[in-house]
Amino acid sequence: MNNKINPKHAFSRRLLLSFGSFLLIYPLIRFISHRVPRKPVIIKVTEPLKQDKFLVKDDFCIFSENEQIWAVSRKCTHLGCRLNYKEEEGILECPCHQSRFANTGLVINGPSKTELKTYKVEKNTDPPFFIVST
Repeated sequence: MNNKINPKHAFSRRLLLSFGSFLLIYPLIRFISHRVPRKPVIIKVTEPLKQDKFLVKDDFCIFSENEQIWAVSRKCTHLGCRLNYKEEEGILECPCHQSRFANTGLVINGPSKTELKTYKVEKNTDPPFFIVST
């Protein structure tokens, strides 16, 4: 009696088991790792810009310059504090650690290294004057 298993058959069995296991586990991994994308939040702003340059809201600031309009988040990228807009300097400053940002969202200085989120703004002639998509 010869009970030796042919190495060629052992390799093909291992390959078949590995491939079968992959086929069973792959859909489960795909299901677990699936993320539903966040729906955009649309905010209607009924106030006009102050001096046709800016408007400060709770979560964002709207800026207008050279016929362009954009919105910038007021949440600091360092620790999440609410930023204050300094009108005379034209910058956003964090009251917690004095990170400073340009009105375009770029970091000027401070412990924060990441620029602010910017949002798309649609301008209307009638109220709501602005529609911000966050």
